[in-house]
Amino acid sequence: MMPQPDSEANILANTPVNQSGLHVIKRDGTIADYDSDKISVAMTKAFLATDGDQAGQSSRVHEIVARLTEQISRTFHRRMPAGGTIHIEDIQDQVELVLMRSEEHKVARNYVIYRNEHAKMRTAHQQQSNSIQHIRVKNAQGTLEPIDVARLQKLLQDACADLEDVTPGTIFDSFTTSIYDGMDQSDLYTALVICTRALIEKEPHYSYVTARLLLHRIYEEVSHQLNIKLDEPIGKHNLGQLYAQAFRQLIHQGIAYKLLHPDLAAFDLDRLADAILPQQDLYFTYLGLQTLYDRYFLHIKDQRMELPQTFFMRVAMGLALQEEQPTERAIEFYHVLSRFDYMSSTPTLFNSGTLRPQLSSCYLTTVEDDLKGIYQSIMDNAMLSKWAGGLGNDWTPVRSLGARIQGTNGLSQGVVPFLKVVNDTAVAVNQGGKRKGAVCTYLETWHLDIEEFLELRKNTGDDRRRTHDMNTANWVPDLFMKRVFHDQHWTLFSPSDVPDLHDLYGKPFEVRYTYYEQQVQAGNIQLYKQIPAKELWRKMLSMLFETGHPWITFKDTCNLRSPQQHCGVVHSSNLCTEITLNTSKDEIAVCNLGSVNLVQHVDDQGQLDTVKLKATITTAIRMLDNVIDINYYAVPQAKHSNLQHRPVGLGMMGFQDILYKKGMAYASEAAVLFADELTEQISYAAIEASSDLAVARGTYQTYSGSLWSKGILPIDSVALVREHRGEDYLNMDTTQRLDWDGLRAKVIKQGMRNSNVLAIAPTATIANITGVSQSIEPTYQNLYVKSNLSGEFTIINPYLVRELKAHRLWDEVMINDLKYFDGSVQAIHRIPAELKQRYANAFEIEAKWLVEAASRRQKWLDQAQSLNLYIANASGKVLDITYRMAWYLGLKTTYYLRAQGATATEKSTVNKSRLNAVEHTATPAPKACAIDDPECEACQ
Repeated sequence: MMPQPDSEANILANTPVNQSGLHVIKRDGTIADYDSDKISVAMTKAFLATDGDQAGQSSRVHEIVARLTEQISRTFHRRMPAGGTIHIEDIQDQVELVLMRSEEHKVARNYVIYRNEHAKMRTAHQQQSNSIQHIRVKNAQGTLEPIDVARLQKLLQDACADLEDVTPGTIFDSFTTSIYDGMDQSDLYTALVICTRALIEKEPHYSYVTARLLLHRIYEEVSHQLNIKLDEPIGKHNLGQLYAQAFRQLIHQGIAYKLLHPDLAAFDLDRLADAILPQQDLYFTYLGLQTLYDRYFLHIKDQRMELPQTFFMRVAMGLALQEEQPTERAIEFYHVLSRFDYMSSTPTLFNSGTLRPQLSSCYLTTVEDDLKGIYQSIMDNAMLSKWAGGLGNDWTPVRSLGARIQGTNGLSQGVVPFLKVVNDTAVAVNQGGKRKGAVCTYLETWHLDIEEFLELRKNTGDDRRRTHDMNTANWVPDLFMKRVFHDQHWTLFSPSDVPDLHDLYGKPFEVRYTYYEQQVQAGNIQLYKQIPAKELWRKMLSMLFETGHPWITFKDTCNLRSPQQHCGVVHSSNLCTEITLNTSKDEIAVCNLGSVNLVQHVDDQGQLDTVKLKATITTAIRMLDNVIDINYYAVPQAKHSNLQHRPVGLGMMGFQDILYKKGMAYASEAAVLFADELTEQISYAAIEASSDLAVARGTYQTYSGSLWSKGILPIDSVALVREHRGEDYLNMDTTQRLDWDGLRAKVIKQGMRNSNVLAIAPTATIANITGVSQSIEPTYQNLYVKSNLSGEFTIINPYLVRELKAHRLWDEVMINDLKYFDGSVQAIHRIPAELKQRYANAFEIEAKWLVEAASRRQKWLDQAQSLNLYIANASGKVLDITYRMAWYLGLKTTYYLRAQGATATEKSTVNKSRLNAVEHTATPAPKACAIDDPECEACQ
């Protein structure tokens, strides 16, 4: 059976300027220019239906199609050399004729059947169009009334306005087959949304159309919930009126229902209402808006109280509560949020302006080596998780299996049994019912329980010693990596025998560790194990490949480059490996995150607007600093730590989008250099903004003695790693372009408001909201299905579609090819080589490019970055090289290792008429985090 085309004119539609003088009379009587490419597409579809999935890839098929298309065009030009009009049926007759004459009988037969079936479909469609007038819908009062066809058509026209390559008629035709007499009014709009989102794979702009249709539903729902009365039905002409009323009602009713903080009423609500920009709603994609609707908007009994722009204004107000001029600052904050210039992290968006404003993203703890301390840490985990915090736990101090318990004179069962409790606590305390709890446990590589720790995520073995819902990470000292390089042995200890190793790093760690090994040889330490370092390294990589855990992070680099070395030690990272802050029994480190949307700071050619970037970052740092004072702290150690050090983590998202705009391949020296230059600009602006803020608000309490106070900026701290590790073990570029001497002098003079300012988080959800690529990630696939708590969404690369259109290659055959090859362009021979290079997906990029770009970014960061490594056809050798390279190039941390082949688009749709959906295979997508598959929601 032939696949169904976008429109009745399977050969002609929206054609380019006619150069032949020929015109086509379509069945509706309209005239279109003759376009031979449409004939090629139609015949290719016929071969696809006849010869199977890969017909579109066969060079023989393409040669035949090109030859037959040329024959048809010559026929019409011979008949009408001066130009003229041809009926669509005449063209289809010629297609049948040339297929038969070329002895492609099966293809011709399918084409005839296809024409006959579509003739029947047109008749049925006409009958359906006539009968839709008689369909009745059930209104809010429960009575039936005739469907308002004119209003629906107007709604579709408005939704498609100012968007290229979308047509209201295409949606309406599909919609008429999805409705029935007596359906609810709300179901009517649901049917419109469903019919429209099915078209996204054909044209990415339908994502905006779907979002606008969803917007209409949201407008009506909020109007009903807030009891807003308008003179006319909601439309573009009265959105300002709707928003003005909805905003005031949101604040007053939100306070009355104890959802919002009473202090919000003290703002100048009239000024804020006037500042709201309803037109900003038009920039949402369907995924972004549906995500906000499902999980972020305030609601009462599942009825939303917030519109998109009142949501952003509420968040901005919550962040401006303690400002001297709160109304003015709220407007400033609103603009960067609503324009998608910058986006706060998920906890901030969830809770800003509420009675419990838990706005921070990440909490890092150290667990004490006694029963009370262990269970206090688990209790702290539960309280922090309740209010949407992602957790990173340092369990290295806890004694190992077989170590003596002094109080009972018994033997310890080690770390693992307690980690089972941590795992189950994260499952039980599911972040206030909004999303799964999530924790990552860190253990240093010299801990005697490390080998069992590596196996925690295995699906075999004693399940009582497995933690299937908890992330794990290795906290690796440089000395271990050196031993791996030199094929030397490695000694495992119980921390109860070597307690000071936990707080040592760099050369002091090496000296003390070697001393303890000498104590082993002298017989003074009885509980230990010696193994070849390479053997343990291989097991680390094997478990990483098999289970995705534990992640590999580097203790010494995190500490030697930490600005806060004078007042503590970094004992772990966080849930997503981008935070590197000090922890102790008295301090729970807290980090407050948000990300700059890079796409909003470049032009169409990818040129960076450094003036706008600086302005956005200045506002963003102020917003992040405000979080620290406004934040609700579930445990006192977190408040103590955060107010002392005031760390924030400004990140970025949309890096891949900018590469597309600049015409750069991710796997290129140009992209590596751009990553360097871009991060330098961001680092400079963020450090300067924090220093300038210190002038107005004062430096953070522990500034004196920090690297900042000594004029040692992140780029300068690379030298500290080289000094401790050794020249031969670090290859990190330190090229500088901006006036860093001037900034050093400013920081020494003015101080810093924040102990840390930069960290690149995964940004999974906020990237969805803003409609850009995630963080620093390469494109996962050019066409795939994304699953999250809001459902399944077709994701298609709009940059690729745009370029394929420019090359006149975008058609249903191309869509089928992308499906068949799992979103990859590499095997589609029609696509030019240059596009294949630029649109290579994550698994088609050598991991070395990801690591090299990360190294260039890392030199500018005072914290770290969530770096996923994508490796196709992973082997032990490839993993060994990649992770050694990560250490050698000075990375602080790595995140998930992703292996190819975990997902595929549904191939069963390739050669059937159902070409409006991309579906999952049975195997789930690879997880980006344990919180909300496949998104790291704890951070973003």
